[in-house]
Amino acid sequence: MIEFVLFLGLCFALGGLAVASNPSPYYGVLGLLVVAVAGCGRLVSLGVSFVSLVLVMVYLGGMLIVFVYSVSLAADPYPEAWAAWGLLGYGLGIF
Repeated sequence: MIEFVLFLGLCFALGGLAVASNPSPYYGVLGLLVVAVAGCGRLVSLGVSFVSLVLVMVYLGGMLIVFVYSVSLAADPYPEAWAAWGLLGYGLGIF
């Protein structure tokens, strides 16, 4: 059980880094989904599964609306992916 909680914490931290370091909303929403699922998984491990279910429904529902809005405004035909070297600086906090 401790390994599962540590894995969720690692997913939460890496997902937050993915959201913060990626300028493209297409790939940033993937990090947002990882953070939401990891946070709700942590709540399930604490025994509050109903609160976790409500958080998934409300949080992801609201964030997906914001995602659709930002994608419609940022119509990039070729968005930057996480494999781009310039994004390494964003992740390390250099830029």
